[in-house]
Amino acid sequence: MSADPLSVDVAIVGAGLAGLTAARRLSARGASVAVLEARDRVGGRMLSWTSPRGDVVDLGAQWIGPTQDRVSALAREFGLHVFPQYSTGAKVLSLGGKISRFTGAIPKLSIFSLLALDRMVRKLDAMVAQVPLDAPYTAKRAAEWDGITVEGWKRTAVRTRAARSVLDVSVRAIFAAEPAELSFLYFLFYLRSGGGLVNLTQIDGGAQQTRLAEGTQALCVRLAAGLGDRVILNAPVNAILQQEDAGSVRSAAGVYRARRMIVAIPPTLAARIAYDPPLPPGCDQLMQRMPMGSVVKCVAFYEHPFWRDDGFSGEAIADTGPVTVTFDDSPEDGGSGALVAFLLGDQAKRWGARPAAERKAAVLDALARFFGPEAREAMAFVELDWVSETWSRGGYAALLPPGVLTSCGATLRAPAGRIHWAGAETARAWNGYMDGAIESGERAADEVLALLG
Repeated sequence: MSADPLSVDVAIVGAGLAGLTAARRLSARGASVAVLEARDRVGGRMLSWTSPRGDVVDLGAQWIGPTQDRVSALAREFGLHVFPQYSTGAKVLSLGGKISRFTGAIPKLSIFSLLALDRMVRKLDAMVAQVPLDAPYTAKRAAEWDGITVEGWKRTAVRTRAARSVLDVSVRAIFAAEPAELSFLYFLFYLRSGGGLVNLTQIDGGAQQTRLAEGTQALCVRLAAGLGDRVILNAPVNAILQQEDAGSVRSAAGVYRARRMIVAIPPTLAARIAYDPPLPPGCDQLMQRMPMGSVVKCVAFYEHPFWRDDGFSGEAIADTGPVTVTFDDSPEDGGSGALVAFLLGDQAKRWGARPAAERKAAVLDALARFFGPEAREAMAFVELDWVSETWSRGGYAALLPPGVLTSCGATLRAPAGRIHWAGAETARAWNGYMDGAIESGERAADEVLALLG
């Protein structure tokens, strides 16, 4: 570190998993860093909350699945306790207002709908395999696929109403968005990045397989503790300037002069920073056209997980009503109960604008419809509308509408002068997930290290 406390080798914007990973990797190689975080906490879209009984739940990123090796290794390194997501018992399916129960991975549908669903998954798997992870915009049919939405593809390729509804629910659950909001090419890339549609929607062997007893934010808290006063909170960045010999980052905590900068925040927030000189046109256009998904995450707490007594796993999926998907969110020992409910896409936008008491009542009514009237008797309730979060603007991750990948996708990870990009949206594998955030932080740090020399 130079004698000037505001002069560093690398200034990093954002103390989420990507920014902290980059800072740790750079510090380990002897580079001086400053991590500037707008919030009064670290973690970004990872936020853990402790209930009145002391149970920890995640209001943001929550699960770890197979092949997410980076985040699994970090949890092991920090001695955090990983335990399986509860999934024993019947699941609830609500399609068109009609409720049914099923076990296993396949819902109870008519034979025609099951055949249509199987055909749909096979078609998607075949197309997913044609999308390169490094450069999805170079796929042979990239222009065709990027020219339509998932909704457009569904209407021509999926034959039965039930199979279409299952796809709608899957898209909302994975992206916190509606099928009409997503480029079909981006959809295929995201499935490739996370191992396919089935993998992204499953618990056992899938993306929702395990949880952290301490909550996922503990990963960022431990990373930040190792960095000490290199992490500066309450320091939103408003401008990044690049000169011939260095750059400077202007924040509420002061101006930091740096040889290189890493921006590790969602693109929609990065677009709100003033850049001098301006970013390359393609990069600027990309950030302007990557809105966040819409999600309100709610957790209801109970004296015990009563749904287990009735043979339910706590999982529910619905194509109507405020709640799209639920899971058992109880602690590992089952000593108390919790259900997590997601309001997604259009439902999150609609219900996020209503009074909190009205929203809570609607969520508990939906849980009662799935699991019985006892669900209305929650002893505690917590929610977080990520769209209203100033320093997130939504969740789980950024979305790509039609036409963006093929016109601007090549700029997603390309450095802009001294500025490098990180964040889950820039990951190749597990794009949008914690594991992808770590990958992106490592990549950005390695780019910088190669240039620092």
